[in-house]
Amino acid sequence: MPRHHVVGRLARHFDVIWIEPAAGWREYWLPGATPEADIQSTPPEEFGLTLYDPGRWLPEFYRPEALANWVRKQRVISACRMLKRRGCTHIVLYLWRPEFDWALDAIKADFTCYHIDDEYRFSVNDLPNDPREMALIGRVDQVIIHSRKLLEKKGSANPCTMHIPNGVDYAAYASPAPEPADMAHIPRPRMGYVGVVKSQLDLDLMLQLARQRPEWSFVLVGPQGHLGDKAELLSQLAALPNVYLTGNRQLADLPAYMQAMDVCLMCYEVCDYTHFIYPLKLNEYLATGRPVVCSPIDSVLGLEHVVRIAGNFQEWELALEDALSVEANASSAITNRQHQAALHDWDTLVQQIADRFRP
Repeated sequence: MPRHHVVGRLARHFDVIWIEPAAGWREYWLPGATPEADIQSTPPEEFGLTLYDPGRWLPEFYRPEALANWVRKQRVISACRMLKRRGCTHIVLYLWRPEFDWALDAIKADFTCYHIDDEYRFSVNDLPNDPREMALIGRVDQVIIHSRKLLEKKGSANPCTMHIPNGVDYAAYASPAPEPADMAHIPRPRMGYVGVVKSQLDLDLMLQLARQRPEWSFVLVGPQGHLGDKAELLSQLAALPNVYLTGNRQLADLPAYMQAMDVCLMCYEVCDYTHFIYPLKLNEYLATGRPVVCSPIDSVLGLEHVVRIAGNFQEWELALEDALSVEANASSAITNRQHQAALHDWDTLVQQIADRFRP
């Protein structure tokens, strides 16, 4: 999630408290429930980040509504008090989802921000803006939007709106890493997708490609998300001898897996929803220097100098062949891709956000 990259780096500029979503009261109070979590801090010499879990004293209630709202607000009030006890005099309230709009009424913050990193209605067909979200956009001091299409849809509602795309920990993805041990047995060339395996992927297209080109290995690295009616397609894909599903891997290991691919894939099904996304993996792929092939979603349009864009099966097959060519893997092509990624280093992007948060 991009919020983790942003919040972690903001903590290099400010004292930050991240309020963990509260578990329901049953998870704390009924027999056999999990023990109360404590406040956890990362080493202060590295970050000013505290992960705040209110535990059994301020759990999530669902009814009555008045009690649920009061308890939610107490979490924010507690976090604010912690910051003030540490000597903070300028309080920024940073929201990431529209359902947290109630937090605006919990405390009197000096500065408020709403960061939009998705179309939260998740519909394949574009829907009118959610009135609740638009009301939130109108109330905050700053809005941050991560994709061009979302900026077009929501950016005019608040004059203080910034377009900050998803970025990359450039050094982590560009620095050579040893090949993961479980990749060594997979024949080359490797066509790789790294991320959540979910319904937004065009699994039918991947199935066609894997069947048509048995000499290519197709590698999917990541956990399974919501697949809906595409679960059977994934089962068929996994059954092919040239398809490899590794399952989930640790975040720190992902650069090595991306570097172990010959071509990196963003095989999305094109719809209104995927036009709104800005894939986190885009600049991560580019930072490795590996060739990238992507469906024609809005976020990659205009990046034809570093990304091969393919619509139908024939275009994908040709694009993958081209991505394996000597020209696509020349040092100049690798440099161009990495240069594009370096423009989106998280440190640079978060600096822009931090500058807005300062009094």
